[in-house]
Amino acid sequence: MPLLTFDSVDLGYGTQVVLPGLTLSLEAGERVALLGQSGAGKSTLLAEIRRRLGNAAAWCPQGHGLVPLLSVYHNVYMGQLERHAALTNLVNLLKPRREAWQAIDAVTRELGLEGLLRRPVAQLSGGQRQRVAIARAFFQGREIFLGDEPLASVDPHQALRLLDRIQARHTSSIIALHQHRLALEYFDRIIGLRDGHVVLDAPARELTLAQLDALYPDAGKNAGTSPPGHSDREARLETSP
Repeated sequence: MPLLTFDSVDLGYGTQVVLPGLTLSLEAGERVALLGQSGAGKSTLLAEIRRRLGNAAAWCPQGHGLVPLLSVYHNVYMGQLERHAALTNLVNLLKPRREAWQAIDAVTRELGLEGLLRRPVAQLSGGQRQRVAIARAFFQGREIFLGDEPLASVDPHQALRLLDRIQARHTSSIIALHQHRLALEYFDRIIGLRDGHVVLDAPARELTLAQLDALYPDAGKNAGTSPPGHSDREARLETSP
């Protein structure tokens, strides 16, 4: 069942076209990984997908999009701000609602953030902030998950656990990332972008790590260089039998 269709559409910002003549169809129920170097057009595509899907999709932006001075609780609560009246949200800022506190406590525990609800986000590590951003997306309670590098600040083992939770909670997911092994193992379909064009679109089971590496030609200019987002450990894993 089609979720979205792009038929020779120019996508960009203002008068700047980033993805010219895009033709692409996305299906409901798919788990799609978007790969490509920085500037390839992943964020532009995700922004348009988010605009078209509206409230049907939960959103986890690049850079977390958190308010550092507010607590973990209040940052996660922002996932449902539009569902409540302005006065309700203002009162909640001063005195957290019991039912919301309980729901957010459950979500954050699921992501290993127990005991941190009152802590300002500014006092958290990068990995903890990443999990708060994912918790906020979970709190939106939507069937589709859209993520722009939602695993960029966590180690490979944490990334596995987070992807497990993301996929378990959502019937569809479209996620931009750089971790090639995760793309092959956790997604149904991989879409590769280069210089504003779709240069790869295939089921993950039909692809190899070498084909995904080819999306990052700049990474191969220096011997031993791994694609962006790869740690040395990941590079060793990807070349092991």
